[in-house]
Amino acid sequence: MQVLLKRSEFRQDMHCDVCGQGFRLYWEQNSPAERTTMRAIVLGELRDHHSLEQGGDKTSAAHPFDLFRLPGWTGSPKFERKNLMAGPSRPPSDISKVVMISRYSKQHSQG
Repeated sequence: MQVLLKRSEFRQDMHCDVCGQGFRLYWEQNSPAERTTMRAIVLGELRDHHSLEQGGDKTSAAHPFDLFRLPGWTGSPKFERKNLMAGPSRPPSDISKVVMISRYSKQHSQG
């Protein structure tokens, strides 16, 4: 489960413990227990944005400026929610490439 975060100067649901930057949170969870658990995880990940491994910046610039999701996904991309929700995909067909090459050849041989 993830939470979508957006920087906010006005309405703030959470603040980073390190720099004080405020964020709006957009939840998928409905139960208070899930939200409590995710809040602790998100606070830890916001602190990690300031870690030495991430550059050690202690200002709000350490956080993304656009919408972002926490916790970050570290598993296989094929199991990301957006990929699972997108439905099946089919591999590109080589036939369409052959047709396009054939059309290209005919157009240039007639000129």
